[in-house]
Amino acid sequence: MANRVRCLSRLSQNFGFSSSARLEEFFAKKWPSEKRFGLEGCEVLIPGLKTIIDVSSDLGVDTFIVGMPHRGRLNVLANVCRKPLAKIICQFHSNIKPAEEGSGDVKYHLGTFVERENRMTNKQVKIAVCANPSHLEAVGPVVQGKTRAEQYYRGDKQGKKVMSILMHGDAAFAGQGVVYETFHLSDLPAYTTHGTIHVVVNNQIGFTTDPRMSRSSPYSTDVARVVNAPIFHVNADYPEDVNYACKIAAEWRATFQKDVVIDLVGYRRYGHNEIDQPMFTQPLMYKKINQQTTVKVKYAQHLLNTGVVTEEELTAEEQKYQKILEEGNVLAKQETAMHNRDWLDSPWKNFFEHKDPMQRPETGINLKTLQHIAKVVNSPPPDKEFKVHPGILRILKSGRDMEKEKMADWALGEKLALGSLLMEGYHVRLSGQDSERGTFSHRHSVIHDQDRDKKFYVPLNHLNDSQAHFTVCNSSLSEYAVLGFEVGYAQTNPNSLVIWEAQFGDFANTAQCIIDQFISSGQDKWMRQLGIVLFLPHGMEGMGPEHSSARLERFLQMCNDDSDLFPKIDADFVMQQLHEINMIVVNCTTPANLFHVIRRQIYLPFRKPLIMMSPKSLLRHPMARSKFDEMIEGTKFRRLIPEEGGAQEDPTSVEKLLFCTGKVYYELVKERQANNLDEKVAIARIEQISPFPFDLVQEECNKYSSAKICWVQEEHKNQGAWSYIQPRLDTVLRKTTRRDKGAVRYIGRPSAASPACGNKRMHEDERNVFLRTAFELND
Repeated sequence: MANRVRCLSRLSQNFGFSSSARLEEFFAKKWPSEKRFGLEGCEVLIPGLKTIIDVSSDLGVDTFIVGMPHRGRLNVLANVCRKPLAKIICQFHSNIKPAEEGSGDVKYHLGTFVERENRMTNKQVKIAVCANPSHLEAVGPVVQGKTRAEQYYRGDKQGKKVMSILMHGDAAFAGQGVVYETFHLSDLPAYTTHGTIHVVVNNQIGFTTDPRMSRSSPYSTDVARVVNAPIFHVNADYPEDVNYACKIAAEWRATFQKDVVIDLVGYRRYGHNEIDQPMFTQPLMYKKINQQTTVKVKYAQHLLNTGVVTEEELTAEEQKYQKILEEGNVLAKQETAMHNRDWLDSPWKNFFEHKDPMQRPETGINLKTLQHIAKVVNSPPPDKEFKVHPGILRILKSGRDMEKEKMADWALGEKLALGSLLMEGYHVRLSGQDSERGTFSHRHSVIHDQDRDKKFYVPLNHLNDSQAHFTVCNSSLSEYAVLGFEVGYAQTNPNSLVIWEAQFGDFANTAQCIIDQFISSGQDKWMRQLGIVLFLPHGMEGMGPEHSSARLERFLQMCNDDSDLFPKIDADFVMQQLHEINMIVVNCTTPANLFHVIRRQIYLPFRKPLIMMSPKSLLRHPMARSKFDEMIEGTKFRRLIPEEGGAQEDPTSVEKLLFCTGKVYYELVKERQANNLDEKVAIARIEQISPFPFDLVQEECNKYSSAKICWVQEEHKNQGAWSYIQPRLDTVLRKTTRRDKGAVRYIGRPSAASPACGNKRMHEDERNVFLRTAFELND
């Protein structure tokens, strides 16, 4: 009987016996033209979620990471999280103003974080509801990444303390491929969260699309069968059955640490949103729905008939919640501004305190530390029985030779950066397809015994006894879900370095939703800073359309700096740029710059995504090496590397100044030497493309005051950095002391639909044309 009364109470708290006590109808009455994506027709979700939390809390879970689409979100925030009603209701007021920077988001996309007492277990629980865009299932892998990170930092190796709950719509669960990708992460050692409870709010319709037209499987939940997850189909009009299914699901997850699915088969009382007309497309269905008695009324009548409650008790419950709603509305009217920080799903406690946002970080380290790391990562395993592949032994010997010469190639530069952070106590996680070895067989961060299965050695975890842990893992062949997972992991703790590496740069195409919604705009919409790093192999190597371009132009297009505004150049300029940009885009040409930009990512007093166009041929290019002296104390990341050869000795004699970025620099140097033009043509490398180094570019333009200014790139004209660079170079030229402030000339491949040609000879011919053009002085 107690369970029945509690179930009724939860239903009444959320929807009441009459329109005056029902949260959704309260919203509908006050703001009839506002979208809210209510739960009418599947109201039982709320007591069901509370049962999951109650049972899981009793079994030891104290932290719940929740992901869901927009339907029912406001109700979950109010009645599961117990977010103050005034904070929710004020979102409906048109006079509310944003209190902080950022564009914000609609109310049914926002997340929250609460810590409260669970009234059933008298234990404290933490609930984080993650912000989610209208891409309904995009938040799924993000939630899993956050959950995994929370478990890692708490040492919760079996998911006994932290768990994830994901809610879905029936059409999205069946139709969105990222659901399948996320399920396939569920039992992978580096990605498992030890069981997720999935709750499908099954409206039996997708916007206006009938299930017969939207899926080929009998049930919308059949995708979960790929991991043999148990699926409980339950009628949403029977609250006691729903609560029982939720109880069993929570116990299953706790016992077996596996995913489980609850299919709440209900309906959607109104259209896709409350002002939509569903009769246009589902007339017969909605004739029946309009005649359907609500679950609240039916269940209340059932309890009255069985003598569990009286009319007086029902009325009292109704009046109680009505009073709460009215008080919340009164308080909401007193709100004058919306504080986006109130909606953060996982605040970084104390991270921003006592930090000067304009303090430029020191990224160099002492020589002995560099030598120690280089020695460890290039030494074979100490186990004498460990059989190392002869090819790996040669690579290790080459690394030891570089260490003796105090030189680093690309792979060693990366290991020096990661190793130094590990020794300083920062957890590093590197994830992606084939990331352990590296797509191009350059990293070899995991050494495998040639005779014994599952016997391996990770040098970066053997630097010293007090270091942080290095996690490197080969992911499933997924980009969307895996990048989403790493975004969630990075959101959890700012004092860690999380890197996602694409097998080839253009593989990021299939993760574009995560990039657009969470990485490039997450801070603007949700005040969510993010320090994730993306390694995207990029470069025209004659490998065809699919293995050449990381689509640099797309990332630059999403950067929020103003191309027409020449900024104020002062002592804080460099940090001010980084603070204001939404993400940092770099295309490094030296291992030293790679080293510094990775370390800078941790030592910045704030967090920004770092998009790195990582190299392919430069991994083994003899010129792409750096001295240890370029990484010691006092050195730093170089946003632009100016001409350092003969041309800079007599700038007035230079006839051409070529700006470029990435590996094309080395091709230009080779061509310049072949034409004996070292003193006539200067070449400057822009290493940090966004935010744009206005100050350093201005210095170069003023220095070579008589030279023609050109931008050289290997990508096609409508791709690469040109469309981003051109207006900014023009802005710089207007602020120079040069007499000739004319337009910058483009040198590179012509516009094309495809990123690269598939014919090797054509590739070489195209390259030869623009290299020859770059060094024509009388053009």
